[in-house]
Amino acid sequence: MLEIDILAVVPGLLEGPFSHSILQRAADKNLLKVRVIDLRTFGIGTYHQIDDNAFGGGAGMVLMAQPLADAIRKLQAEGAYDEIIYLTPDGTTLNQSLANKLSLRSRLLLICGHYKGIDERIRQKFVTMEISIGDYVLSGGELAAAVLVDAIGRLIPGVLNDGSSALTDSFQDDMLAPPVYTRPADWEGMKVPDILLSGHEAKIEEWRYQQSLQRTMTRRPDILKDEEGI
Repeated sequence: MLEIDILAVVPGLLEGPFSHSILQRAADKNLLKVRVIDLRTFGIGTYHQIDDNAFGGGAGMVLMAQPLADAIRKLQAEGAYDEIIYLTPDGTTLNQSLANKLSLRSRLLLICGHYKGIDERIRQKFVTMEISIGDYVLSGGELAAAVLVDAIGRLIPGVLNDGSSALTDSFQDDMLAPPVYTRPADWEGMKVPDILLSGHEAKIEEWRYQQSLQRTMTRRPDILKDEEGI
């Protein structure tokens, strides 16, 4: 089982994503356990303060070091983490290779940033990996955490009904997935390519490879491997 703890400022944002579809199936099969922890329970003082102004001035608030450290240490006391991941725009961009690697871990902690981020000392002292889901800024890291958990969770063996399905997803072989079709074979005069109706498995696989290559060359040439010679 893969256990993922998420340290969040707005835990309510994560109530829906993990209770439906594939991730719910993973939980029902005891293959994935996701726990969301409210950072405010570790806040300071009567009002459970978790943020403060940045030293040096400037707009925006910063998540304080002490509440984060208290939360992390309490969670670490329950068991070691393979990775403590901070979701941040300046982290390594999430890709399929990274999702594959993380799906093989046993226990992960995700820290959701908020406002102007977290005190740098937490990053230096506790964080082992920093991940971004794209070159844009969200209001907080909760939605980024949901994306990361979904990308990881579906890769755990036994989660998908067809174990080979994830292996044919886009990016698994550094190419985009080929076009797909389903019934009827003729829809409004638009026909499924004859090769897909031929039953010739080898030729179908070759067609799919060529379609993937062409689609990747056209839409995402940046992800092609150097050895493709493109």
